[in-house]
Amino acid sequence: MSGPMPDDALVLHAETMWASPYVFSSWVALHEKGLRFDVREVALVDLENRAHAYRAQTLTAKVPALEHGDFCVAESSAIAEYLEDVFPSPGHRAVLPVDARDRARARQLMAWLRSDLAALRNERPTVTMFFRPANVPLTPAGEAAAAELVRVAERLVTREDTGLFGRWSLPDAELAFMLHRLILNGHGLPSRVRVWAEREWQRPSVQTFVRHARPAECPERYWAMPANARAVRPWV
Repeated sequence: MSGPMPDDALVLHAETMWASPYVFSSWVALHEKGLRFDVREVALVDLENRAHAYRAQTLTAKVPALEHGDFCVAESSAIAEYLEDVFPSPGHRAVLPVDARDRARARQLMAWLRSDLAALRNERPTVTMFFRPANVPLTPAGEAAAAELVRVAERLVTREDTGLFGRWSLPDAELAFMLHRLILNGHGLPSRVRVWAEREWQRPSVQTFVRHARPAECPERYWAMPANARAVRPWV
């Protein structure tokens, strides 16, 4: 198998709701790298990712996926690592820390944001960020998850005006996204953490995602998606 050719066309497979934190991660990484790419939408609400062709192309049928020439890789963390390897600095902005310990901590944080805080993700799904804020309170489990997120954020955010590891890196955007599940639903945060997260939210690469066109409302079939089996409807 031939190695990657940086000049090969890039295509990001994204979901049609434009609310996925994982599509967000890959979108921001591509923009921060200064890379030109096309977008192909996959309607997860219609289970288009289960189509035979998409499953064969992506291996795991996940969204996002990134095509680069004749290669395709899914999972946002794998996409970030791939982009860092194939489009390294100084030719392109680094999206992961250079220092070995900082990069290890960055990977730890990115994995934790994807695998933990289930109650918060279920009770403050991303549709409450981009379609309509929640109007039901967090359960005790949701409150506990929110408190744990804030605890970790307070440890990592030492200043309002700098990245988690000195220079900006992708985990900054991902942590800010998770914190905005609280901010955009009216939950309080410690001042330093809130100012830092809101500053990160204004980063141009982040704003291109935040302002992306979306459906007028969250479709009912969104709640029938297998990924949302444990999601709590946030509106009454």
